[in-house]
Amino acid sequence: MIASTMQPGELTIARLVEYSRRTFPETGVTTWTGSELRPISFPELGDRTAQLAHALAKLGIGRGDRVATFMWNNNEHQVAYGAVPSMGAVLHTLNLRLSPEQAVYIIKHADDKVIIVDASIAPMLAQYVKATPNVKHVIVANGPASAFEAPEGITVHSFDELIAGEPTVYDWPEIDERDAAVMCYTSGTTGDPKGVVYSHRSIWLHSMQVCSASGMGLGNKDSVLAIVPMFHVMSWGLPYAAMMAGLTLVMPDRFLQPEPLLAMMAAARPTFAAAVPTIWQGVAAQLKAAPQDISHLREVVVGGAAVPPSMIKQFDEFGAPITHAWGMTETSPLGSVSRPPFGVEDPDQEFAYRVTQGRFPAAVQARLIDDDGNEVAWDGESAGELEVRGPWITGAYYSPDGPVSDPAKFHDGWLRTGDVASISPDGFMTIVDRTKDLIKTGGEWISSVELENTIMSNPVVTEAAVVAVPDEKWDERPFVLAVVADEAQADAAKLREHLAGLVPRWQLPERWAFVTEVPKTSVGKFDKKRIRAEYADAAYDVVDARD
Repeated sequence: MIASTMQPGELTIARLVEYSRRTFPETGVTTWTGSELRPISFPELGDRTAQLAHALAKLGIGRGDRVATFMWNNNEHQVAYGAVPSMGAVLHTLNLRLSPEQAVYIIKHADDKVIIVDASIAPMLAQYVKATPNVKHVIVANGPASAFEAPEGITVHSFDELIAGEPTVYDWPEIDERDAAVMCYTSGTTGDPKGVVYSHRSIWLHSMQVCSASGMGLGNKDSVLAIVPMFHVMSWGLPYAAMMAGLTLVMPDRFLQPEPLLAMMAAARPTFAAAVPTIWQGVAAQLKAAPQDISHLREVVVGGAAVPPSMIKQFDEFGAPITHAWGMTETSPLGSVSRPPFGVEDPDQEFAYRVTQGRFPAAVQARLIDDDGNEVAWDGESAGELEVRGPWITGAYYSPDGPVSDPAKFHDGWLRTGDVASISPDGFMTIVDRTKDLIKTGGEWISSVELENTIMSNPVVTEAAVVAVPDEKWDERPFVLAVVADEAQADAAKLREHLAGLVPRWQLPERWAFVTEVPKTSVGKFDKKRIRAEYADAAYDVVDARD
């Protein structure tokens, strides 16, 4: 056995903080205030990161302690992203859009000691911490500390006042790169939310992939509009990739509606943006009403849910091409990116690649498993449940008593994603559906995703969610909950007629209902669990398209 001659060196968040502050004085983070951009350079971020670490240490935060954030995407949140893991504590990003019950459960389950909160949402947090006795300190950023009305036992601090006067240099501790750095919880669409804990090493490796050409291809010259929340899978890894690449990170704060997003695009002219499909659907509608040049975006990465092919074509017309990506909380989240292979010049062939979820990076192994536990061939047609493993894929869920590897979610060291997919011989994955969202009608399967995309190819439909509902004759049939551009276009028979010839006749949905907005989960996906429940409760005015 021959030994390596390479030097040791732990891959830690502190190294990223110090690298960015020393190497990239010309770039940093800038936050939209509603009327202008509020910039801070990487050297300034480094200073404030050290100051926050000193302040947290004085509050009693030590190695392994959880410090939560209840914040929008902004400069102060980026400071917390650097300070908390670098000092050996664990950053816990709290989802702002969970139910009160879920929020309380997560704060208690993670055993958060300190929470940093934006003043604009401090009253919301105040309602939760009444039931979380282990929280001892709340730090209010971007507004007065008085915005948080503290229950007994909690000390409230102003972010700016707390760190003022603290040293701008911190003697970062030696940390094992496999130690916990950040924790996020799944959205809990079924059962309680589950905790995923990322290591310093996994974040480093993931950041390298985000910056790589086969990932998001980010570099020092990029300006990235990070719309995807920092509380959702670390904003897809962008805050740490920014430190690694020295790119400019543009933060929207709480201004997430189409009009302010377009205003900040006009002001910052980012080269890259990332968000879930529902955000871009709103942006597209606003661009129709008030045209604006967004061709400064060389790429728009969209994930979190399947992107309708019609949306990809629409953004091509805007001059801001969409790149499809796939991932989940358990995968850090980058699992695949769709980039057409070398040598493809035919536009139709290229588009066929772009509508897939793409290829897996070298660090992510993937396989498809059928109902009998057999591996499915990569032939582009056979489908099975997608299982993945790799150095930034979780192998268990967090528990105060130690990691839990639930057999329903983990199979022989592989993560069971719950996605049904096919993979082509050249490695391009296409998500068919979630296992729980497939529709079995008369013994045949319908992909709700494919049916949704076909329905949304009709220009009058702005949103469409499809779920399985009970049927006496066929066991299950598809139900469509749709949003149309104009109330006069809410004609189920005509919309069903549009589908004829585009899908097999037996897939044509009979049951339709129209709403002004399809219910969404906390991360912007269609909330199909809620739609099924509301259908069962007769909450929708269901129309039979055959009448």
